[in-house]
Amino acid sequence: MVGPRVELRPLKASDWAEWRDVRVRSRDWLEPWEPFGEPGAADPIREADAFKARCGAWERQRHFDAAYGFGIFLRKGPFVGEVSLGGVQRGPFQSANVGYWIDESYAGQALMPEAVAIILRFAFEDLGLHRVEAAIVPRNKASRRVADKLGLRDEGTSDKFLQIRGVWEDHVRYAITSDDWAVRKREMEAGFLSAQPR
Repeated sequence: MVGPRVELRPLKASDWAEWRDVRVRSRDWLEPWEPFGEPGAADPIREADAFKARCGAWERQRHFDAAYGFGIFLRKGPFVGEVSLGGVQRGPFQSANVGYWIDESYAGQALMPEAVAIILRFAFEDLGLHRVEAAIVPRNKASRRVADKLGLRDEGTSDKFLQIRGVWEDHVRYAITSDDWAVRKREMEAGFLSAQPR
């Protein structure tokens, strides 16, 4: 999936060295907002086989319509982050959660709003979802800026919603529905998916 400045594609085993370099370089920027890994699980930052297994897990989830993970690359350029739709629920929900992170050296350049706009279009137009949510630690100003730039609806704060670095943290809940997308699609595309993104 391609935007004006970024393209999204599933990560593969051969992306490991580039992915690892970004994760190591941006460790202090990223890890404060992430859960600890499973105890005893291999670390994909340290082990190529663990990264390969991670890519395989995303592929299996995609196959079963459970989750969709993508690397974010500059157009014909380097890897800069990831964006995903996780926890896909069908039936009466037709919903998913969006998650994202970016290399610290590329933060603040409106690349992430573009990548999230691309995955929202995929969620609503290709997957036929009704609702996409994002849950963000209140003090994570960079991630909240992405949600705000895209005009996602702030639906309030859930207490002790998710474990981050071993602590149950409150999260601000953002959402957008397919009805919102239908109304705001042209605005979103003009703002983030045109040749001159904001």
